Amino acid sequence: MPDWEKRFRAPRVGLPDWAEEAPDRSLFVSNATGTYELYAWDRATGAQRQVTDRPNGTTDGVLSPDGQWIWWFSDTDGDEFGVWLRQPFSGGEGGERPADEPAAPGLEPSYPAGLALGRDGTAVIGRSTDEDGSTIHVVRPGREPEEIYRHRESAGVGDLSHDGTLIAVEHTEHGDAMHSAIRVVRLDGTAVAELDDTKGGTEELGLSVMGFAPVEGDTRLLVGHQRRGRWEPMVWDPLTGAETPLAIDLPGDVGADWFPDGSALLVEHSHQARSELWRYDLASGELTRLETPAGTISGATARPDGTVEFLWSSAEKPPQVRSTSGRTVLDPPGFTAPESVPVTDAWVDGPGGRVHALVQKPAGEGPFPTVFDIHGGPTWHDSDAFAAGPAAWVDHGFAVVRVNYRGSTGYGRAWTDALKHRVGLIELEDIAAVREWAVASGLADPERLVLAGGSWGGYLTLLGLGTQPDAWALGLAAVPVADYVTAYHDEMEALKAMDRTLLGGTPEEVPERFAASSPLTYVDQVRAPVYISAGVNDPRCPIRQIDNYVERLERRGAPHEVYRYDAGHGSLVVEERIKQVRLEIEFARRHLGSGSRPAPPEPSARQA
Repeated sequence: MPDWEKRFRAPRVGLPDWAEEAPDRSLFVSNATGTYELYAWDRATGAQRQVTDRPNGTTDGVLSPDGQWIWWFSDTDGDEFGVWLRQPFSGGEGGERPADEPAAPGLEPSYPAGLALGRDGTAVIGRSTDEDGSTIHVVRPGREPEEIYRHRESAGVGDLSHDGTLIAVEHTEHGDAMHSAIRVVRLDGTAVAELDDTKGGTEELGLSVMGFAPVEGDTRLLVGHQRRGRWEPMVWDPLTGAETPLAIDLPGDVGADWFPDGSALLVEHSHQARSELWRYDLASGELTRLETPAGTISGATARPDGTVEFLWSSAEKPPQVRSTSGRTVLDPPGFTAPESVPVTDAWVDGPGGRVHALVQKPAGEGPFPTVFDIHGGPTWHDSDAFAAGPAAWVDHGFAVVRVNYRGSTGYGRAWTDALKHRVGLIELEDIAAVREWAVASGLADPERLVLAGGSWGGYLTLLGLGTQPDAWALGLAAVPVADYVTAYHDEMEALKAMDRTLLGGTPEEVPERFAASSPLTYVDQVRAPVYISAGVNDPRCPIRQIDNYVERLERRGAPHEVYRYDAGHGSLVVEERIKQVRLEIEFARRHLGSGSRPAPPEPSARQA
């Protein structure tokens, strides 16, 4: 088995979540069976058991505070539309997997929009549907669900207070899906307080719920805000209105969570594609760094004994679940993934400021055939973290460049918010600047440049092939937006709200912006061979709009291949993911194997 396949097949475990009142009971995600599923872990006995077992995998699960129940979200083949089910943590007779039962009888299937479980068995469930918009329901034991919130714009459950009397709701009733406000309500839906940074200023600022204090009678809510041009935490008491800013003087974005006794915060600091952990004492304001290796922390949690567990990796080293006590918390079964090569940083002057890119390259001297692997989101960023996909390209002799274009998180609010109205075109300007640097520096072979990505990265791939047809030798687009107008009409409601925010309206209100940002507009200018993969059940980048794009390629005889698979927005099945990467590599080697760009067909006139 080649190393690149081993990196996908090597068993992995996610960061274990633990029950608030039963910290020895944990829940984690693993691909040990070849499909990502949920697993229960009793730390007291060491016993583990598989909780879910579905053909297309399961990753969305929550433990009840008393550790008695495991809630998990059941959709259909990755379409993200379904209901919450639950099963006992302890399992069935003889350790068999118990039967699942509806966790909230009476609620129809929907897209999930947050879940909070109370210590008395109460559940607060957020839902989203095309018909109803966003709704929030309170489900008390033995009673019918009660709807306490409804709005056409996006909203979701942020958290439930420790005593189960207050609910924090993130909402975008103001119509800007990129910047949420927070409303705290009681269980009957009665409003208690509102925190809204989108009003009264020249710029709209976002808020996020980080969680209520985990202490009886404590109504403090940890809130993320952007008032100083980046994400950072503050403490807000919705009952008194008191806001407590925190003296956390670190560059980059700052997130936080509570230590279990409520006396301190676990600070997650992200800066220039790396991350680290700190402890912030609320009484003294003292900030203490916790020892973690250089790389990326994908999640962290403070335990009752004061230690911190975290999921760490780097581009070179595979993921590990570690503790600040110095021990490894949870080892996956089986073999360890082979290491890859480290990343180096490139800072390139772009039209909107300095662009950060991460570079991996094989042994030897360049220029190399180079894959520009573009991240999704767009509100996300590539980091110095282990990724089997880029490592596979390096193993096959390609350099890999990942660009944190405008719209990416991690570089301040202005960088993220720059992505409006000229959607797609802005990101491609930054990618073009990095591409020019990669060629001029001798890293990349200008005749063998591959534009690739999934989701929003797949969208930018198709848009780039049409708007920059002379720049790319090949395109690899996974689960992309291909026809922006059709995608808007077919996608889930929350994404429609995001598109209205990014483009300033609906396709009917701003048709010129949708046309300018749609890959379909430029499909007749595409010269490079195109490989497209798509999940037939995808609610985010639906299949019909991809079919429209492919039909246009077929009409003009443009070189392309399409692979459709039975899943949603990507696959949780290891062998399916390996198959997709193998098909992409084979497509690239088939078209670039000679080291020169294939002669393109004559482009047709651009569609108006």
